[in-house]
Amino acid sequence: MELRLLGALELVAGGHSVDLGPAKQRILIASLAVEAGHLVPTETLIDRLWDDAPPREPRKVLHTYVARSRRVLEQARYLDDGRIALDRRADGYRLTMDLDHIDLHRFRRLVEQARATHRRRPERAALLGEAVGLWRASPLDGMAGGWAARVREGLRQQRLGAVADWAEAELELGRSAPVIERLEELIVHHPLAESLVARLMQALSLAGRAAEALEVYARACRRIEDELGAQPGPELRSLHLAILRGETVRVADGATGPDPVALPARGPGRQPGDTGVAERPRPAQLPAEVPAFAGRAGCLQRLDDLLGSGDRLRVRVAVIAGVAGVGKTALAMRWAHRVRHRFGDGQLYVNLRGFDPGGSRMGAAEALTGFLDALGVPPDRVPADVGGQAALYRSLLAERRMLVVLDNAGDDEQVRPLLPGAPGSLVVVTSRSQLSGLVAAEGAHPLRLDPLSGAESRELLIHRLGAARAAAEPHAVDEIAARCAGLPLALVIVAARAATHPEFPLSALAGELCDARNRLDALAGRDPATDPRAVFSWSYRALSPAAARLFRLLGVLTGPDLAAPAAASLAGAAVPEVRPLLAELAGAHLVAEHQPGRYALHDLLRAYAAELVHAVDPEPDRRQASRRLLDHLLHTACAATLLLAPRQRPIALPPAAPGVSAEVIGGAGQALAWFTAERPALLAAVQEAAAQGLDEEVRHLAWALSAFLRWRGLLLDWAGVEQAALDASRRLADPRGQAHAHRHLGRAFTLLARFDRAHTHATQALGLAVGLADEPGQAHAHHELTWALSRQGRYADALGHAEQALALFRAAGHRAGHAKALNGVGYCHALLGQHDRALVYCRQALALFRELGDLNGQAASLDGLGYAHHHLGQYDLAVRCHRQALGLYLTLGDRIGEVEALIRLGNAQHVGGDHGLAGVTWRQALVLLDELAHPDAGQVRAQLADPALSRDPAALYWPHR
Repeated sequence: MELRLLGALELVAGGHSVDLGPAKQRILIASLAVEAGHLVPTETLIDRLWDDAPPREPRKVLHTYVARSRRVLEQARYLDDGRIALDRRADGYRLTMDLDHIDLHRFRRLVEQARATHRRRPERAALLGEAVGLWRASPLDGMAGGWAARVREGLRQQRLGAVADWAEAELELGRSAPVIERLEELIVHHPLAESLVARLMQALSLAGRAAEALEVYARACRRIEDELGAQPGPELRSLHLAILRGETVRVADGATGPDPVALPARGPGRQPGDTGVAERPRPAQLPAEVPAFAGRAGCLQRLDDLLGSGDRLRVRVAVIAGVAGVGKTALAMRWAHRVRHRFGDGQLYVNLRGFDPGGSRMGAAEALTGFLDALGVPPDRVPADVGGQAALYRSLLAERRMLVVLDNAGDDEQVRPLLPGAPGSLVVVTSRSQLSGLVAAEGAHPLRLDPLSGAESRELLIHRLGAARAAAEPHAVDEIAARCAGLPLALVIVAARAATHPEFPLSALAGELCDARNRLDALAGRDPATDPRAVFSWSYRALSPAAARLFRLLGVLTGPDLAAPAAASLAGAAVPEVRPLLAELAGAHLVAEHQPGRYALHDLLRAYAAELVHAVDPEPDRRQASRRLLDHLLHTACAATLLLAPRQRPIALPPAAPGVSAEVIGGAGQALAWFTAERPALLAAVQEAAAQGLDEEVRHLAWALSAFLRWRGLLLDWAGVEQAALDASRRLADPRGQAHAHRHLGRAFTLLARFDRAHTHATQALGLAVGLADEPGQAHAHHELTWALSRQGRYADALGHAEQALALFRAAGHRAGHAKALNGVGYCHALLGQHDRALVYCRQALALFRELGDLNGQAASLDGLGYAHHHLGQYDLAVRCHRQALGLYLTLGDRIGEVEALIRLGNAQHVGGDHGLAGVTWRQALVLLDELAHPDAGQVRAQLADPALSRDPAALYWPHR
């Protein structure tokens, strides 16, 4: 029976390879085999199997693996008479087996026996040759996990040391040929192993191939300089000089051990887990890379840039920060493995457990002690105080070039004692916090890790699922990628479920993720390290009570993001009180400041916050928070719309809920910016208010949004909001409110070129106004019908409704309506070819709009005047009027009016002979039409291609204000 570790883990019994079971079980057997004959504590085994992310009941799961491993070993005993047993002793386990039947332990015995043999004895070379020959491949080949990676690297160094000893023993006997053959192959994979380079140079020199020895030295120099930025060590330099002088190279001139690591003593003095301690070790503590990695090319490049930053005055530090599960450690390991060859003195790694759910955050003393041990400091030389440990650590790194990875840091103070003091080394820190103190004081380079893009998410899924399975259901892959919102943790969980259930269609897994309320359930698992709830909870528990409450309340948020004033109203607090809480949440990456002053949650964090707020906060508190946020949006929107449209008649609002602070907006420009930023939240508020039966609030929000949505050309949004207002008015049995909503729906559908629906709504508005004997309401309805009919080419019918609107507005003393109707009558005369009469009406409208200070009405009247001048052949006057109208629309932020003015201005320029300028103006209009997804973009595009195709723009664009 033989247990093999120097390659892939394998148990051979009776000439057959025994199946050792799943991955975790194999790690258990390997862990016990590395320390065969010694008790390995249960906690140590748990750490090795699951690193720092054990399952909920790790001892119970470990016991299951132990029981299964015993059955495997019993099966091996049936195949072979060899003795092997797995025993429980105190709080740990021990594997008992003849150590010579475990290749690792036989390797160690042979090396120790050879070193105890006198130099220049054939037995020494034979023992070392047998030891080196036991290696089949990389030790524990293919085994995942941090423990396996650490053991693998430590044993690799022991192998290099044994090979160097073997080569020396062979050369002492005058046998250079086997040394040259083996070392030339090995150095390809270990070009920085200076002891092997030295033995090869000696072998070549002794074989009379001095020129080749010098070439080996030259290649080594270039590699060491390029990758380490250093010079070769004294042994290589001495050998080089001796060969240049033609001196006889004596083997005794070379070192007899490995470069940085010596083999351990075997026997009772060795502690469990000891894989070798040396005077000047070269640590290689990096955990293994994740098996599938996607995207992050830009982040990897930014890290690469640090290598060539040229900063020789301070230690280079990179801080990778991001939300839990976004892949910070995966990125750090990916990059660290890519560049580890450039750090010839080794790599240090520690998981600082900054957000450990059990509160076992690693202190500086524990981390420093671990590093000092890895650097070969005997326990009795480690200072007792943290300051002394840090000073010794910095001294050891002062003349070295090392890569230090500080994973899962909680804050700046946890990191600072672990930073080297002299340049040359590079530190990578990962944290859920921003660690802005390191950036400010230590000059660290911040790298915020955002969720993966859609393409990167699909790439990761394809890596995990396999190309064939992903190609069979591409739409399901896209759906999974979208629902996981770019969070690698979530993507990997879904892929793992798919892998363990190959019979499940991917569409079924995607369907489980569609319900946002149950999405975390669909991603839950037994392992806290990969359960989003558990992972998020580690960051949540670290928050101050006030920040934790604010995070929970974000679970009632209906819009995609919010600003600090809205967050203050949500929490019922003042803005100065809330800003530091938002900064705390952003620092913990529980929210992201994706735009200056605006904060958003990842979809899965939003779901987690919603669960928390329902579990922790009473229903009245949740309801009050929702109401405060709604009132904040409503009261601010109503004030802002009066700045955009000062002629709009204000509405009476009930007082805002206690704790609400509506935002103070300074002017029309700020109002437009506020609406633009809050539009998604406002639209979501309309839907939420309707769902809660808050019909008055729905109508108030529609009133507040109307001008902004119309002017910005957000026509489908406008129609949706007005439909919600119409439904609310119907539930309230309010015919006046219904008429108002019908009029606005008529206007929206006219702009959308859905004329049948526009005519239906305008007609219903007119009928309701007649029933109410509401003359201004009737006039407004006639005005909407004028517009809709003119767009359909029914100019005479349109003029009839325009004249009725004018008469009704004049009789009601409605001056703003009177001005609007004058412009409508004038424009209808222009459509009918009666341009002189059009000028009379449009001039009267312009004068009245100017008296009223209505900029929007002035722009519409100027557009009408420009159209009439155009068709009277007065092109210069037409261009002047359209330019004035365009300026007003730009001032107001009215994109629909801007498009109308640009089209007419281009037409006037074209017929006036300025064809080049006309093309530029039309292209400006086309850009806006495309942005608005306007149905008339095709006509303008055709006109640009061939101006002769241009049709009368009056049928397309009508100054409707």
